[in-house]
Amino acid sequence: MITTSHFLGADKALLSRRRWIRDDAMPEPVDFYFDFISPYGWIASRQIDAIAARHGREVVWRPLLLGITVLQVMGLKPLLDTPLKGDYLRHDVPRTARLFDLPYNPPPDGRQPNPLAAARAYYWLFDRDPALAKQLARRLYDRQWAEATDISSAEVVVETAGEFGIARETALAALADQKVKDRLRIAVEEAVARKAFGSPFIIVDDEPFWGCDRLWMVEKWLAGGGW
Repeated sequence: MITTSHFLGADKALLSRRRWIRDDAMPEPVDFYFDFISPYGWIASRQIDAIAARHGREVVWRPLLLGITVLQVMGLKPLLDTPLKGDYLRHDVPRTARLFDLPYNPPPDGRQPNPLAAARAYYWLFDRDPALAKQLARRLYDRQWAEATDISSAEVVVETAGEFGIARETALAALADQKVKDRLRIAVEEAVARKAFGSPFIIVDDEPFWGCDRLWMVEKWLAGGGW
């Protein structure tokens, strides 16, 4: 069982761990933390790579689990279950999507998806082909928030992976593999060690930005190197 104390005791060395190999002369990539259950993360996912590219940066996508960072570590209630705030979010998410001209179309039952299968599939593929993993994440995110498809089930995730030439048996085996499950757990531990908690949560050269309403600040920071 994952507990809060497990994360609070995380080794400080996690702060410097990276799964991105780069030349020392190249600027560090932007770290984009998100949870597939987050429509704000989806809104940011539609913009973050273009923002970074305008300033010569790559983006590393890093799924986390709000059920760990927010509910367990921070001890807060789910946003949609929070009085007043839940109603506001139900109004604000489609409004924000309209602002960015995005086709917001979530599943009609309004239930939050379970992100485990999608996040596990991402990290399994990321360790083999980071670029393809990002394409898979984009597609899963779009299916959830733009195509009214609940991505909770392994079947939907495997079906989506099949669009990228990944065999059904291979994907199913990966999702059931304990090493893949541990890979996600470690990724979430690393996110907590870096004090990432929300979705989206963006880190530029160790400078954190929380929320899709901070994308303009991310771009300004990338352009000028801070203030």
